[in-house]
Amino acid sequence: MSAAAPAALPRPRTFAGGAGRGRLRSVPAQAGPVPKRAAGHPLSLGRDARARLGGAVRALLDADGLEGASDAVRLAVLVLASRTPSETGVVEVRTSELGRWIGVSASYAASVVVPGLRDSGVVSVETAEGEFGQDVGLECKVQPLWAAQGVLGHPLRLGKKEYVTLKRLMEAVMGPGWKHRDGRVTPAGLLGTRTGRGAATDRLALLLLVLEARESGRVRLCGGSVDTKRGRAAVTLARLLGCTPAAAAGILGRLEERELVLRVRLRTGSGMPGQSRLMVPAVAAAHGRRVAIGVQEDRTEAPEPEFSDPGVAAGPGEMPEPDEEPQLSEEPVADGPESSDPHVAAALHADHPHLGTPGVDLSLSGGFSGEGRGGEGRRPERACAREDQAAEGEGLVVETGSPGAVEGPLRGEQPRDLSVDERVGQRATGTGAGGRLTAVGGGKARQRRVGVPDDLVLRVALGPVSWLWGQLSGWQQGQVEAAAKAELAQMAGLGVALEGTPRLLADRLTDRLEETGGEAMVTRPYGWLIRRGLPQRRACSHRKCDDGVRIDTREDCEGCGNVVHLRRARRARIGAEIDRELPGLGDDERRRVLEERLRKQVAVEAEQLVQRQEQARAEQAERDAARAAAAQRAEAERAAVAAADAVRQALPCQDCGQRQAGGLCEACGYRRRTEEALTEAGLIAATWAADLRDGDDIVAVASGVRASLEQEIADARTRYLSALGQAEAEADPAGTAAVLAYRALRIVEEALPEFRSSALKWLSRTEEADEEARRASRAEKGRRWFRHNPHGADAVAAAVKAADAARERTAQHLLAVRLERLRTRSAAPAERPGAAPWTDRLAELAARPLDDDATGTVTACPS
Repeated sequence: MSAAAPAALPRPRTFAGGAGRGRLRSVPAQAGPVPKRAAGHPLSLGRDARARLGGAVRALLDADGLEGASDAVRLAVLVLASRTPSETGVVEVRTSELGRWIGVSASYAASVVVPGLRDSGVVSVETAEGEFGQDVGLECKVQPLWAAQGVLGHPLRLGKKEYVTLKRLMEAVMGPGWKHRDGRVTPAGLLGTRTGRGAATDRLALLLLVLEARESGRVRLCGGSVDTKRGRAAVTLARLLGCTPAAAAGILGRLEERELVLRVRLRTGSGMPGQSRLMVPAVAAAHGRRVAIGVQEDRTEAPEPEFSDPGVAAGPGEMPEPDEEPQLSEEPVADGPESSDPHVAAALHADHPHLGTPGVDLSLSGGFSGEGRGGEGRRPERACAREDQAAEGEGLVVETGSPGAVEGPLRGEQPRDLSVDERVGQRATGTGAGGRLTAVGGGKARQRRVGVPDDLVLRVALGPVSWLWGQLSGWQQGQVEAAAKAELAQMAGLGVALEGTPRLLADRLTDRLEETGGEAMVTRPYGWLIRRGLPQRRACSHRKCDDGVRIDTREDCEGCGNVVHLRRARRARIGAEIDRELPGLGDDERRRVLEERLRKQVAVEAEQLVQRQEQARAEQAERDAARAAAAQRAEAERAAVAAADAVRQALPCQDCGQRQAGGLCEACGYRRRTEEALTEAGLIAATWAADLRDGDDIVAVASGVRASLEQEIADARTRYLSALGQAEAEADPAGTAAVLAYRALRIVEEALPEFRSSALKWLSRTEEADEEARRASRAEKGRRWFRHNPHGADAVAAAVKAADAARERTAQHLLAVRLERLRTRSAAPAERPGAAPWTDRLAELAARPLDDDATGTVTACPS
């Protein structure tokens, strides 16, 4: 039969109810191998997969136990859910590996994340402790996933393929990267290298944005009224994460710095900023689409039919195709009143009809009436704003965000065309090398830069005030540059990431310009920059407070909130006292009395503050005095210890009388330790080789051990002296004695383990050890897993192992008990009296008669 012949099919089955299944047609077998279908990009999710995984993620984040939990704990729940095996539901992971997935250290994961998971009740955690009691191995079960397996239609009832898809998505977004044993390297995800403070928040935000992004990379923005200062994109992310718009704006800024998200601003027909869009370029790239960075669209499109957004007047449209030619300039356009860009200082005027002006590009127009500063959207300049600047080319244009540097006519003036020769002449007389202006006239020339400094950090930080920068002298520019560097260093010292400090300083300058009313209202640029624009303004006592906003997190300052709360409470309390004491007052009179009492209260608190400061200074002075006195006492104690040590070092040796020996010379110290080791060796040998009830037998065994060891010491001394030579031994008798004493100590210390091993081996054969071994063997065979076959191979092996362990423990116990008994018996008679001083023993030694051996030459001190 050929391979392509149709196969015979059985008769269709009939289900309960009588309805028959439609007859299946035979399909010819395919010739050749079946092509394998490769897996797509992890970020190229279809509409159904995106909705399924997005619903599961939202269900996990909305679990009951995660209210108020940190983003690290919430992200850890998602990581554990993505790594959950569909068969068992139990995840085994190391704490350090979990920390790498969420971007924190192993210690933070063990001390904060794991306890947070336990406290939430969403994850059951079983841990394996490490060497120091820390949680090393984790065995976790995500309870909502486990509970949803038997519920039809539950968003957490995931299949095996959905678990695999979620895991691949997590790896693509935040995988830490691995190096395999075979040499292969799995690269890190989009945020795999982002660690430290805020890393878990950034990873969670990017994951939610990826799940919300369509195939074009666009994220549907929320509708309704939003915070115009933060923007609709920030409010959308805030609702996804459950945080404030200010925090969401900071997260978007960090993601934009890594080019992971893109906020695109559309243009209306009048050229003014219109609707905004939030894009995830990685999702668009995974679907084979391109996102042109910096392209601004000039019209809006109808929203896609799958969504309905009643809160948005014009529905979001798709990005233009790459082959389309943009009709407008690629220069970014400032946002309008609902802008997410906080750097926009001026609100838009009413729309004016555009006139045909052949010399002006309408794509660069900001839509203002009376444009006098080019297409940057700046306010009209003041008279004499650039009278000291030279014109270069068609007009000096600086980077985006540098208003005031574009050449153009003043308001009310007519443009004057300069010939090439005039421009060249002006440039030759008015500028120096490198485009810097040089003062004309006598005296020392002071140069100043027209544009902001070349340093990229300062260029970003001082971008909003580049017009004011151009009005400063060379010395003033140096002072402002130094002040800006000092502020950047202070921000870095307060915990702000070094790469984010320029943007924060630029935000501060933008906010200060908004308070002033724009650059045109700044009459003294140097004083404004030094005293108002650059310095940090603390609204409370917190070091990181700047105008009521935390520098590091860009959230509202808690200290300022406390101050406002206290002031309101004080005002309410005083108002209640006035109503109680003076109930018949009118509104004006009540307000006057209230203000008067508030002033008195503030004066009293100011006086109390002064008193507390004086008291604090007095207490600080007392602490300083106490610290100085303690330092003096410590110095005196150190001097006393040093003097006592010097006196001790001057003492002679108690045994041999050697001077400057600190009470005991090196050789005598070794001899004492050798004597103690010899006694210990004799006692260990006596524990098994002597009758403990017979004192003479104990002494005989100890004497035999001592004699054998002393013979080894004598042999070693003889070999050393013969190798050393008579002349060298007599040249340094003290050193030779110390070497011989140390060698004797080493011989005895090396013999001690052998005596102990022999004692344990003999004691393990005693009746007590045999009895303990039998009991341990019976107990092991009596365990419930050996009861069915107590004489089997496994049972016998376990019983032998338990008997050997019991025998060893018994031998060690018997050795310790017998040694303690022998030491107690020999302690009283072995008490040696205190050695008499060397000077007292000289007379006794001089009266001794000398025998033949003593009259010989002394080659070395005895050991």
